[in-house]
Amino acid sequence: MLKKKKRPPPKQAPAATPGGNNEYLGVRLRHGRMTKGLRLKDVAEAADCSESMISKIENGRAVPSLNALYRIAEVLELTVGQLFEKPSEPDGLLSRAGERPIVKVDPLRKGPGLTLERLIPYDKARLLQGSIHNLAPGGSGGGLVTHEGEEVAYIIEGQVELIIGEAKYLLNAGDSICYRSEIPHGYKNASGNPAKFIVVNTPPSF
Repeated sequence: MLKKKKRPPPKQAPAATPGGNNEYLGVRLRHGRMTKGLRLKDVAEAADCSESMISKIENGRAVPSLNALYRIAEVLELTVGQLFEKPSEPDGLLSRAGERPIVKVDPLRKGPGLTLERLIPYDKARLLQGSIHNLAPGGSGGGLVTHEGEEVAYIIEGQVELIIGEAKYLLNAGDSICYRSEIPHGYKNASGNPAKFIVVNTPPSF
């Protein structure tokens, strides 16, 4: 008989928020795992995270860092974007303000948090992937990531510290930077003000 799971205390409330795409993450993860015939333990070991974390994600009780999401997606041979996509999201050319998919990433463990606004709906035929990153003061992408391709970042407002390999770049509104995605890269907002920037990469990885 399965033991009834205890409800976490309020301070461990789900990272997902109403109106975002986080509600689909658990379903997508469980479906992808079961399709491949993997146990929670298998995914956890391959993605270098705890079995408890994988279970919490599947049950809608947690959203890991962006770094961990990349590792989990790689294990399931998916992109991070596919993990968050609505089951029947329609394709389209136009993306209106206020109607784009929103993903909140790890706001509990990494400070105030990172919110991603998808600019380009996921489609296997697309060559580009783009999103608006809203980074609260003290927020970060959760560590360095690597993936195939090339990307460009453009700062809309605020200040962002971008790490590319061993180098660190302090970017202000209006600045942009282009780099190979195979180089370990990440970012953080060390200022006291919110930051907003666009990242476009090819091929799609998020």
